[in-house]
Amino acid sequence: MESSAENPVVRVVVQDVTLPEPRLFGRIQSRRITIAPGAESGLHVHNGPVIGSIETGTAIYQIEGGEERVLIAGDLFYEPEGGRIARFDAGPQGVTFLGHFPVGADEESSIEFP
Repeated sequence: MESSAENPVVRVVVQDVTLPEPRLFGRIQSRRITIAPGAESGLHVHNGPVIGSIETGTAIYQIEGGEERVLIAGDLFYEPEGGRIARFDAGPQGVTFLGHFPVGADEESSIEFP
């Protein structure tokens, strides 16, 4: 659907994630994260889900045991709570992305490197 004078706002669902377990969220913390060119994040796990979008550059994204994907500007990604993220590595130009971290009211988002 395109915008028009009668309908100037167009809303399109671009990502719809079903969480494997219902979870109570008290707030959502959004961060702009920049990773230097070629830097590797290493295997990591978050204590809550992460929803994000690539702003600039590229990243190689892979959930452990899953298929490797190259993310470019405009692409969306989802990291499940407790999921083992094998790769979120910056491409040759680096990468900047917005990460949204839903957490409980008295909880801080965290990352572990097992």
